[in-house]
Amino acid sequence: MNLILSRISFLCVCVFLVLQSASICDQNDQNVLLQVKNHFHNASCFSTWIPETDCCSWSGIKCDENDANPGRVTVFKIGANAVNNLTGQIPPILGDLPLLRKLIINFQDNLTGTIPLSLSKLTKLEILHLCCNNLNGTIPDFWSEFKSLNLIGLHLNYFSGSIPSSLSLLPNITRLGLFSNSLSGSIPESFGSFKSKTIHSLTLFNNKLSGTIPRSLGEVNFTDIDLSNNQLTGDASFLFGKDKPIQRISLRQNKFKFDFTKVDLPLGLRSIDIANNEIYGSLPKGLDQLSLDSIDVSYNNLCGHVPASRLQFQLYYFTYNKRLCDVTLPPCKEIIDA
Repeated sequence: MNLILSRISFLCVCVFLVLQSASICDQNDQNVLLQVKNHFHNASCFSTWIPETDCCSWSGIKCDENDANPGRVTVFKIGANAVNNLTGQIPPILGDLPLLRKLIINFQDNLTGTIPLSLSKLTKLEILHLCCNNLNGTIPDFWSEFKSLNLIGLHLNYFSGSIPSSLSLLPNITRLGLFSNSLSGSIPESFGSFKSKTIHSLTLFNNKLSGTIPRSLGEVNFTDIDLSNNQLTGDASFLFGKDKPIQRISLRQNKFKFDFTKVDLPLGLRSIDIANNEIYGSLPKGLDQLSLDSIDVSYNNLCGHVPASRLQFQLYYFTYNKRLCDVTLPPCKEIIDA
């Protein structure tokens, strides 16, 4: 009996030690986190960050559970549950969390300044999400060493300057969101040759981008591309294609100029918005075969007839094309009555 109790006690101790070792935060990482807390003057979102406790249990922090890197911090997240909690700039010390895979700091109106160059050391990152803050300055051009990064969200900030060409060197990027900033210049030529073959979403709308878009961008198989509300010019017809996987495309409020007649619409297209451009020609063949949720081609130079089946579209706008004919459109009435 004593032997059995001894063995049970031994097993309990072993299990306890394993659990303890799996949850104990790396001391270097914990020191970094405490410096971050101090940098932000002990903001309330750090209330669980108590030095005497295991940092792997702190709010917004997760640690590696693998035997190879036990207790190393892999996730740093301050988001919607701590709105407007941080005041100041992103501390450079965050770059000293070498195994960090997710860095998420969102919805902080008082988070200002630039992206620290020290973040270039976080080469294990898979997700970088710094949206909906008050960040500014230029986006750093240090992306070539990030082999695992698959999502970048820098939208809804005040970044200015040009888009770094090294973003196209990310081999695993699937979503790139830079919309609603003050980015200027042209879309980098290198964006037509993304190393990643699985990029799904490119959202650059609400910036100050200008010039023509790289023709090679038509070789990328996006499912969602939004270039609206910029000052882009020239041809964009090559973004379309019958066999492309695009489901949503928005070119709204630019100065694009091309013949819409010659466009082959993707079979899986769900939403198209080309309003407020200088696009001419007629509506493409096959438009009435698509199951579109929305279509807006208003304020262009289109001509011809709107398909009778347009009522199948949940939202549709064909107005303000002087030669686009439909009995419900004012310009068409003028043409018919003439």
